[in-house]
Amino acid sequence: MVFDVKLEKLSGHNKSGIIGSIHKSVGDIVKVGDEIFDIEAKKGNITVTSDVEGKIVKIKVSQGDNVSIGDVLFTVEGEKSSAKGNVTKKKGFNYMENFLKPQKENVDGDVVIIGGGPGGYVAAIEGAKQGLKVILIEKESLGGTCLNRGCIPTKALVRSSEVYELVKNSEEYGVFKDSPLYDFSKIIERKNQVVTELVEGIEYLLSENNITVFRGSGEIVDKNTVFVKEKNKEITINTKNIIIATGSKAFVPGIKGAGSENVLTSKEMLNLNELPKKIVIVGGGVIGMEFAFICNTLDVDVSVVEFADDILIALDEDIRNEVREIAIEKGIKIYTNSKVEEVIDTKDGKSIVVFDKDSEKGYVTGDKVLMSVGRKPFYGGIDLEKLGIDVNERPMGIKVNNKMQTTVDNIYAIGDVTNIIQLAHVASHQGIVAIENILGKDVEADYSVVPSAIFTSPEIASVGLTEKAAKEKNIEVNLGNFPFAANGKALTQGERRGFVKIIAQKDTGIILGGSIVGPHATDLIHEIAVAIKNKLTVEQVIDTIHAHPTTAEAVHEALLATTPKGSIHFAE
Repeated sequence: MVFDVKLEKLSGHNKSGIIGSIHKSVGDIVKVGDEIFDIEAKKGNITVTSDVEGKIVKIKVSQGDNVSIGDVLFTVEGEKSSAKGNVTKKKGFNYMENFLKPQKENVDGDVVIIGGGPGGYVAAIEGAKQGLKVILIEKESLGGTCLNRGCIPTKALVRSSEVYELVKNSEEYGVFKDSPLYDFSKIIERKNQVVTELVEGIEYLLSENNITVFRGSGEIVDKNTVFVKEKNKEITINTKNIIIATGSKAFVPGIKGAGSENVLTSKEMLNLNELPKKIVIVGGGVIGMEFAFICNTLDVDVSVVEFADDILIALDEDIRNEVREIAIEKGIKIYTNSKVEEVIDTKDGKSIVVFDKDSEKGYVTGDKVLMSVGRKPFYGGIDLEKLGIDVNERPMGIKVNNKMQTTVDNIYAIGDVTNIIQLAHVASHQGIVAIENILGKDVEADYSVVPSAIFTSPEIASVGLTEKAAKEKNIEVNLGNFPFAANGKALTQGERRGFVKIIAQKDTGIILGGSIVGPHATDLIHEIAVAIKNKLTVEQVIDTIHAHPTTAEAVHEALLATTPKGSIHFAE
């Protein structure tokens, strides 16, 4: 039997919303708990999940559509069902459902953390170490997006691509290898093994610290009560404090045709069985450019379409120029100032990305299209309006003060859900700050020294003030640059591209910022970060002996370049 599924409710008192991501296609079999749609509303977002098993025969909405309560969302082929919530529940006798009645349980705790990502699990461990009774709720794998679908899996792919490139160019090192090949399924298998090992490590740490973990979606009933369903248990948790650490999800803009099966987010990209021959990447930010270099190294034809006037727009111009030149030299095609208008599927299974550049139409074709235009906070179905928790209008995210408190004093929010800085290490820092304040200490989050790491090829890293930001603040600075082409260790590794850039205050010599493009940039940046945090001067760091031969010498030389005497091993 065929029947319609209607939108029955939205978060808070919202009556309408906008269709965001569509997770299923016509012909898909849906199971109980499957995510179907994301719907964005003024007072919070919801994800429509299924309570019925059946085959989708028609989807009646598209991305960007306005929908209201009562509208039909999709049509399912199965037995006639009765509506309940956003979806329908299948009628009929279910022996196990009637036999196994939910077991009700009450638990007390000092703090409940909803979300086991790098913010949530770090906060849990920190709290337990300081004597709090901590309860952590996670509906999926521990480690969150970073460990399971972001930072770690992409870095595993980066490493595999680096090894493949080394093999392809091994003759330069006096090593001969005929016809280098790679097996992408083995690359994914290794990625999964790395992720599994780290997830198991977190599980061990939580167990060792006597942290109670419930597997399910946490529902905040009120400021001191959280409800969670775990298999056949219904658990009510009485708590003194709550930390929301529900993270973020990939943002898919309401572009016509963005619901195509060929359109992927980073989540689907990391679970492909094989790479496409051609890929179009929409978005030239961090995620987009990391995938661009990974795919290019693994012999994929890559095109990047970016709305802004350059890739990696947050970086200084000289850093962007270097990375863009390297990308183009490698064969990555980059279209900037280009607004994507539509994705059109062709009869041969490919997709055409249509964009506007300088009032002219542009077209680029790929086997797959990766949407990497950013991420948006995910509230995990928590009714923020009911609880009295405010959300920032722009940028969206739960509103918090520097102590990570929301507008409800014993409810805290950390990580991507706040949309302050969407980085795993910032989430961890915020988690520790939240715990310290729960313990009665007066601690504030400090975002003045936050290193960023971009795993392109070569790597990019930056910390502190950029040259542009210094000019905007009218701070007079001395700049120092040193190329890796003049560094002995880099040359032995075959890494000639890139440089270290230092920004120092002109009158005091205090180090204000730095950027690195080149080998081990993401590791080297921390010397500069420590210097900025401790307000060290250029002379203080110069007086520290740096080992030879190391790439760290390039940092030392860039510091020298900010002084009148200049670098020792490079002359312009």
